[in-house]
Amino acid sequence: MAQCVQSVQEFIQDSFVPLVAALCSEEAERLTRKNSLSFAELVKPFCRLTSEVHMRDPNNQLHIIKNLKIAVNNIITHPPQPGAIRKLLNDVVSVSQPAEGLVANVITAGDYDLNISATTPWFESYRECFLQSMPASDHEFLNHYVACMLVVSSSEPEPVEQFLKLSQEQHRIQHSSEYLYPKWFIPNTLKYYVLLHDVSTGEEQRADSIYEEMKQRYGTQGCYLLKINSRVSNRGTDEQIPDPWSQYLQKNTIQNQDCYEDCPYTVISNKNTDHLISDGLDSEIKDGLSNNFKTHPLQLDHPSGSLDSTDYVKATASLQDSKKSNCGTPHGACLTLTDHDRIRQFIQEFTFRGLLPHIEKTIRQLNDQLISRKGLSRSLFSATKKWFSGSKVPEKSINELKNTSGLLYPPEAPELQIRKMADLCFLVQHYELAYSCYHTAKKDFLNDQAMLYAAGALEMAAVSAFLQPGAPRPYPAHYMETAIQTYRDICKNMVLAERCVLLSAEILKSQSKYSEAAALLIRLTSEDSDLRSALLLEQAAHCFINMKSPMVRKFAFHMILAGHRFSKAGQKKHALRCYCQAMQVYKGKGWSLAEDHINFTIGRQSFTLRQLDNAVSAFRHILINDSKQPPAQQGAFLREYLYVYKNVTQLSPDGPLPQLPLPYINSSATRVFFGHDRRPAEGEKQAATHVSLDQEYDSESSQQWKELEEQVVSVINKGIIPSNFQPTQFCLNRYSDNSRFPLAVIEEPVTVEVSFRNPLKVPLLLTDVSLLWKFQPKDFNAKHDVETKELGACDDDMIGAEAIAEFLINSEETKVARLKLFPHQTGELHILGVVYNLGTVQGAVTLDGIDPSIGLQTGKFVSNGLSVRGRQDLEIQGPRLNNTKEEKTSIKYGPDRRLDPIITEEMPLLEVFFINFPTGLLCGEIRKAYVEFVNVSKCPLTALKVVSKHPEFFTFGGNTAVLTPLSPSASENCSAYKTVVTDPTSVRTALLSSASSVDFGVGTGGQPEVIHVPLPDAVLLPGASVQLPMWLRGPDEEGVHEINFLFYYESIKRHSKMCHRVLRHTAVICTSRSLHIRATVCRSNALEGEEGRGDNMLVFVDVENINTSETGVKEFHIVQVSSNSKHWKLQKSVISEDKDTKLASRERAKLCFKAVRCKNSEENYTFADIVFGNEQIISSASPCADFFFQSLSSEFKRTHVQSHAHASQRAAKQSFDETVRLIQQCSEVDLNIVVLWKAYVVEDNKQLILEGQHHVALNTVGKEAFSFPQKQGFKKILGNSDWEDLEQELPEMVLLKFFRPENTPVPARPTPEQLSNLIKTSLRYPESFNHSFHQKSLCLVPVTLLLSNCSQAVVDVMIDLRHKTTSPEALEIHGSFTWLGQTQYKLQLKSQEVYSLQLKACFVHTGVYNLGTPRVFAKLANQVTLFETSQQNSMPALIIINNI
Repeated sequence: MAQCVQSVQEFIQDSFVPLVAALCSEEAERLTRKNSLSFAELVKPFCRLTSEVHMRDPNNQLHIIKNLKIAVNNIITHPPQPGAIRKLLNDVVSVSQPAEGLVANVITAGDYDLNISATTPWFESYRECFLQSMPASDHEFLNHYVACMLVVSSSEPEPVEQFLKLSQEQHRIQHSSEYLYPKWFIPNTLKYYVLLHDVSTGEEQRADSIYEEMKQRYGTQGCYLLKINSRVSNRGTDEQIPDPWSQYLQKNTIQNQDCYEDCPYTVISNKNTDHLISDGLDSEIKDGLSNNFKTHPLQLDHPSGSLDSTDYVKATASLQDSKKSNCGTPHGACLTLTDHDRIRQFIQEFTFRGLLPHIEKTIRQLNDQLISRKGLSRSLFSATKKWFSGSKVPEKSINELKNTSGLLYPPEAPELQIRKMADLCFLVQHYELAYSCYHTAKKDFLNDQAMLYAAGALEMAAVSAFLQPGAPRPYPAHYMETAIQTYRDICKNMVLAERCVLLSAEILKSQSKYSEAAALLIRLTSEDSDLRSALLLEQAAHCFINMKSPMVRKFAFHMILAGHRFSKAGQKKHALRCYCQAMQVYKGKGWSLAEDHINFTIGRQSFTLRQLDNAVSAFRHILINDSKQPPAQQGAFLREYLYVYKNVTQLSPDGPLPQLPLPYINSSATRVFFGHDRRPAEGEKQAATHVSLDQEYDSESSQQWKELEEQVVSVINKGIIPSNFQPTQFCLNRYSDNSRFPLAVIEEPVTVEVSFRNPLKVPLLLTDVSLLWKFQPKDFNAKHDVETKELGACDDDMIGAEAIAEFLINSEETKVARLKLFPHQTGELHILGVVYNLGTVQGAVTLDGIDPSIGLQTGKFVSNGLSVRGRQDLEIQGPRLNNTKEEKTSIKYGPDRRLDPIITEEMPLLEVFFINFPTGLLCGEIRKAYVEFVNVSKCPLTALKVVSKHPEFFTFGGNTAVLTPLSPSASENCSAYKTVVTDPTSVRTALLSSASSVDFGVGTGGQPEVIHVPLPDAVLLPGASVQLPMWLRGPDEEGVHEINFLFYYESIKRHSKMCHRVLRHTAVICTSRSLHIRATVCRSNALEGEEGRGDNMLVFVDVENINTSETGVKEFHIVQVSSNSKHWKLQKSVISEDKDTKLASRERAKLCFKAVRCKNSEENYTFADIVFGNEQIISSASPCADFFFQSLSSEFKRTHVQSHAHASQRAAKQSFDETVRLIQQCSEVDLNIVVLWKAYVVEDNKQLILEGQHHVALNTVGKEAFSFPQKQGFKKILGNSDWEDLEQELPEMVLLKFFRPENTPVPARPTPEQLSNLIKTSLRYPESFNHSFHQKSLCLVPVTLLLSNCSQAVVDVMIDLRHKTTSPEALEIHGSFTWLGQTQYKLQLKSQEVYSLQLKACFVHTGVYNLGTPRVFAKLANQVTLFETSQQNSMPALIIINNI
């Protein structure tokens, strides 16, 4: 149980006090009414004695009474009606609520911290009122009157006569059969005569004389002169006199405020509670009697009788007084503090001199009667009892008696005398004697089967045993249990049973027996009284929480039960309080169904009490938690919530929009898109993919786009990225960088994608969904700002908004809504949230297990008419900061500004369309497409550029390209190349042309990835469109390629916020295999070249068709081989066939060409075309040259990065490295081969001719080069057959094999291969020589040794002819010979010089001889360090010597 203000001893003592009746004359009552009080009310605050009282017990022992309290009441002749008592108790509980500022008691039990009110004043008020309003019963005397005060005013004409009248009236009420109420303790009731004197108006001498007369008549101990009203009420109002009556009268006002007036109050009760008070004793007086006395305050009907001539107070006076007290009238206005002391003195005198002596005397008399019976035998005593109780009612069997309330004793029965003595002893705190008497009476009553009397004796015996000082015996709880069981089950008297429970529970609580107390309280809960059940369950709950080990869940459970019963009893506030306290236990523990029930009840009770905010909050909790309720129940919760919300909004229709709990919004998943939606493809036209909300975010791709944009901005700004550069982000989401304010353009939509989730199992219908925003207009070119427009959802002149009329979210569905804003002014826009009407779909209940949401498609839905308008804010938390030490050690979040765009000035808007753009190509295939650029804005655009990571994939043509191309609908087989018909005689010989790399954007110092789009006049006007040709070349590697194009453009007018715009396009190309080309170059031994220079080379080109015939390719035709170089050119084809080379699948061909050095030209590249057909493709024109130069620039880029890494190493030993470099240059060639081909493809029974080109860069003499450099290592090792298997097995090895380590130093010494290429040697001699050895034994043959300097420097050469072949194999094969003449030479050859040296070989007999024996040493002339090595000739120089 909860804590009480009083201790249990004080509570019991105050519950059973001596009752004193008060009969006042009308004049006396008038005097007290001056203070707005009746006489009984006047003395009430002073009825507790402040000092100890002494009296003697029957054994003449002194007995001390402490803190005695008496009760003075007006005589009321009607018993209280049960319905009135119920109403009174309801009112008492209803009025008593927890104090507003009361600090709750915090109890910590395990994981729970509970805020619980430590006290329950409503329970104490109920208990006090219940005990006071108990009707008097014949089976006990505790609430019978012991004495009666007769009060007369001194101002009456004949006060003594008035006393006599009152005395007679009291006698009539007590002894006449006409009045059965109230009950009196003993026949000879103590009468105490009180003369009331009004000091302010009465004559004091007269009062004194009357008092003297009274003392003569009634004795000094039987009368008293009480002087009151020492001041006039309207005087001295500024003097503050305490008002001790208010705390007592407050309870009375509750009784009276509705008793006489018709008030719309309904008590929720059961029908059987109408007989609440019927205890079997008052059956004959149930109807009440019409009499001339005051009506009981609990009387529901108006008094029907009128007063007789005696000066009694009218019933209406009581009514008026109660109304006055209700209105806050001050009490005791005519009383001074002296008067207070006089009243206090009066009560003490009455108690000391009148009441206690009377009680002492009565106890002695009763004791004497009992002692006189003790000597008698049991049988005789029984006979005496029968003699005394001659009028004892029925003679029934024991079984019958047990089923009734038991026997009815007459008032003078000896058993009742014992009980009477016990009650008197109890009232004056003589608990030991009381216990003895109760114990004796209990036995007698049980013997007689008088169960009601026995229960009463048991009840008071238990209480007496507990209250005995020093506790000689333990509290007999079993007495109480028997009493409760008897009252409840046998006597059917719940009122008395309730009194027992209230007393026993308090006693058990004081002994910390909370478990027993709780069991007792719970036992008395029943259906007959919801209020009683509620209060007792609540106290039981407090017992559970106050245990040594608090039982928190039992506390919560019983609080819920108490709340339910409070609700049934109409006590809404208490019901709400109980549920709220229990909620603390169930909240957040996973008991979702219990939480739902509690929240639902709290919501309903709060709504009933018009606590609408609490109601909304409770219903909100039901909906936002992941509910496990069935769909029907969820639908009911939702409808209830909407109903409550509608009531809330109707109270303040002009207030701010409320926050709605449904559906959930995943704020972090909100995406913001700037710009128009992408146009779909139209026929052959394919719009640029750009960005849309349908695309998934890819961080890698996003980074690539950012790098592309930085690249083009860097080129525009001469290599520097501006400090205020902000990468363009079209779509902002949780992964993008949202730390800066995004930029949006005026008149272009801002689309916000909001992610809604419906957690319920019933569909939700949102209507009229739109964005909530705040806008601050700003002119970014002006200095002043305009004031902010708040929540301007209706200001269409600033921001236009698009609303979604209906948006259905099915059960447990996540769905996105795209809401648009159209800014019409520049400024700062802040998107705050979403505003919508929340409603439900009619009939959205599961029937026969079928989910109704299936089949609910977007369209027209029937709402059930219940919807509320509200909002939800979009609050996005930025990313957690983790850069500085402070940020790492604390939790800080950065800003997320995706919902705060800045609206900038008008900008051009570009749309790009691709016409005839392929999706599949062969590797190296050239295809011509067209690009259409459209300016759809109202301002012109310029500086159009396109940037891509794969510039080798496409070209717009160089400066030589024709800007007005043929129509895109030209013949499918129309060549993409620029061609001319060739002369048949020129087949297989080179056709020369030249071109500058500047014309094709290479060598201009810019980045090859950034390509200028050749717009006519460099400007695209508003609404204008232009079509440009675009050549595409299939990437060399097969597979699917995603190629990103970023189109960059600017406005003619410079803006402060947005400098440029971009448009994205991702082309997806699937390439399949075509040809694989490998080429080698080797020096020709022939030295007589063009212009007398000994400089020519042989180029071998190996072409293999690696296409599998799945793609429909029948065969490839090699139509032309071209060379591009600044230093070399192809001269002619060594193979002199007139037809072109055809290759079917897996076929190979080897072509051989002669290459010669061309004129030194620093600027221009020489293009040599060797044509195999009748049409020459001009390789120096677009698009052939474009793709060549792009492949060249990517090659440059690779070599530049590698060589740049070693620059610091070379600087340290520059002179040494120059030597090496010069030697290396001898073995380097700068010759690029372009193989142009046609492929015949059958597709849909139609033959197509595809064209293409492959590039091979030849850099080193003797080193094989590939069209496909990445994988050459494996191809060399494995050959083509095994290559396909390895491609899938070892992808990592490719990477490891071909990435050169960064710190590889430049070789310190030239390799033998490089040195062998420094000097080219050639021996000129006859193949056979005839000599007559018979005539001359020595054969001398002239041999010419040609030496050619291949380097750009002066070279010192040493020739040594003394070298002999010592190899035995060589001796066997070739005979021996000698060189005659000078055998060692030292020469100096200038750059590119050819020197001829005449030698003589001497043979002694016929045979085949190898003349390749001279050793040639070389070194650079200006170097001290010699790099000499033997010139190794791989080819033997054989001569045949014949004898004739």
